[in-house]
Amino acid sequence: MKKILLILGVCMGCLVLESTAQTSGNDNRERITAGLKVGLNRSNVWDAQGQDFRADAKTGFAGGLFVGIPLGKYFGFQPELLLSRKGFKGNGTLLGTGYSFSRTSTFIDIPLQLQVKPIRFVTLLIGPQFSHLFKEHNSYTFGSNSTEQEEAFEKIEARKNVLGFVGGVDLNINRFVISGRFGYDLLNNHGDGSTTVPRYKNQWLQLTFGLKI
Repeated sequence: MKKILLILGVCMGCLVLESTAQTSGNDNRERITAGLKVGLNRSNVWDAQGQDFRADAKTGFAGGLFVGIPLGKYFGFQPELLLSRKGFKGNGTLLGTGYSFSRTSTFIDIPLQLQVKPIRFVTLLIGPQFSHLFKEHNSYTFGSNSTEQEEAFEKIEARKNVLGFVGGVDLNINRFVISGRFGYDLLNNHGDGSTTVPRYKNQWLQLTFGLKI
């Protein structure tokens, strides 16, 4: 019920904004736009494979540039260039002994999104995302087989370039943009396909606030 009321509230707010915009006559859907955005990711993993592997979500920074290129009044193309931190806190068993670790991965994300602009204040977005692993930080806690476990983790050949999927919505209020996204990787984190240590794909929710310049 709360979700239904929230959706109805957002729809009513959009209708009010649309009515106000019709009065003011400000419709920028056929103009090229560009801007800056900054916010947060709430990330975790999906399609995880490992011995009793479990993971909890982490919060990280997200921000960068966006460009909106109109393809008519109701459609457009929106590429972005983002610095995006994803990660998780995980635990499980490896070589018969428990372990825990925290992973923070910094990616350069390039989402290539189709814009659907049903009304001037709302933009729906969907498309592929290409990510490059820029930096990764890990913090481990191993059990009695700590040397063997550490060697197993250190042998991982991390995948540097990842293909993913992203979708979401932008709320456009004058020069300000509130953006919500969800996304997930289509490729797992192991470049060599190894499954000795947990194999996983990233997934995340993203909330950013932008300014058109």
